[in-house]
Order: sequence, then C-alpha cells, then structure tokens
Amino acid sequence: MSAVFRRLALEAGDKIMEIYGRDDFQVKTKSDNSPVTIADEAADAIISAGLRAEFPDAVLVTEEQAESHSAKADSFIIVDPLDGTKEFIKRRGDFTVNIAYVENGTPIRGVVYAPARGRLFYTDADGQSVEETGLFAKDTAGPVTPISVSKPDNGALLVVASKSHRDQATDDYISKYAVKDSKSAGSSLKFCLVATGEADIYPRVGRTMEWDTAAGHAVLAGAGGKVVCFADHTPLTYGKVDYANPFFIAFAPGVALEFAD
Repeated sequence: MSAVFRRLALEAGDKIMEIYGRDDFQVKTKSDNSPVTIADEAADAIISAGLRAEFPDAVLVTEEQAESHSAKADSFIIVDPLDGTKEFIKRRGDFTVNIAYVENGTPIRGVVYAPARGRLFYTDADGQSVEETGLFAKDTAGPVTPISVSKPDNGALLVVASKSHRDQATDDYISKYAVKDSKSAGSSLKFCLVATGEADIYPRVGRTMEWDTAAGHAVLAGAGGKVVCFADHTPLTYGKVDYANPFFIAFAPGVALEFAD
C-alpha cells in the first residue's frame, strides 16, 4: 500500500507542477466557496484511477468527488489531490499531495508530497515515517531517513501555524506558550515539520476536513507525534458523518499542552 500511495503521489505531483509552470490557469469556486483548479482535478483523476485499479474493493473518499463523501466504512482511503490550493494559486509552493489509509478511525498509512519543495514523507510498510531524498523515481524508492518528533523544551517551543488561515484566535492560543520561534507554512507540511522535529506544535483553530489532515496525521503518528482535539485533548478520529474536523493540536508528546480559555 505504501509503495502504491508513493507512486501515485509522485505521478500526481508531476501533473500539478506541469500546470503550475503555465502562465495562467483557470480558478473556479466550489459550492463551499473554496477554490479549485484544473491541477486539483487532474491530480484527482490520476490518483483515483490508480487507487481503484490497485484496491478495487477499498472505499475511496476524495475531496474532489462529492459523491464519495457519503461513503462510510470502518476502513477507507482518503485523498486530497492538491492540499493548499490557495498556496498553489498564489505560487507560494506550500502545497501537497495527500493520500492516507484510515482503519477504525485512525490514519495508519500516509504519504505527503510537496512537489514544489522537493520533499516527500510517508509511512513505510512497518508504519515508521520516513523522508525520502533523491530523484523520486516512480517505481524505486530513493534513500530514506527515518524521522521522529523533537524532545521539546517547554521554555523555548518551536511553533508552526497556517499560512493562509492564521488569525487572532490562533495567536491567542500560541501566546499561552513560551515560544522561541514561530513560523507559517501551508498545507500538510505543518504536520511534517512537527514529524521531523523542525517544529514542536501545530495548533489549528479553524475549519479543516479529514482529507486535509489524514495523511499528515499518519506521518506525524509514525514519527511518534500525536493529534488531539482542541477542546478536550481527546484523540482526533476519522470517519465522521460529514468528514469535518474539530479544531485540533498536532504536537510532539513532550509538549505540555495548554487548554483554550
């Protein structure tokens, strides 16, 4: 499964970058007022066709196919073919391809590929998260490095937050901590920065859907990290009725979490 997810993410990434390199591309607005481009749709077509060929019996939920959103199962594959569409449109590079497998409410396998950043993260066959470097050949993995979360210093935390959705509520929550450095990043890269130890905590006080977070959640969990609900610090789970997430916090376990006011 991990090898298939990796290959399809790379194939989708190639198509996304082909469109990214054009002088212009059409941007449409979906029913929820979020943007969508031909890159989202083309990447979705590549990934969906590949997954259906490899796993014909699996339940597939993908952001760009509204009919899939009513699918319910204990285990399913969930896809965001281009996470960070706003970053893509603004040509800021912080967009990713996300593919994850959820079992009994928990993302246990995932790949996050940031084609414009040249970074590829995934869980291997044993559930350990790795970052791959090299040429990203489709059928042969390059050198991989196991990744793990930081051992945070609660007197000097490294925080990452959303680039496109950072607001006063987020800043108010971050102010509860002793922060050494705070940075912004787009898409599922925020989970991956916590997974590699480049950040200690990522609070999200804003709307997300399960396809936005499942792959990054899997990568973070495979690196020893956790994701909990913002309100009560219970584990964030998947397969909810509308696939909408509550606010959440992704973090290295050594972080002394604060509750919101």
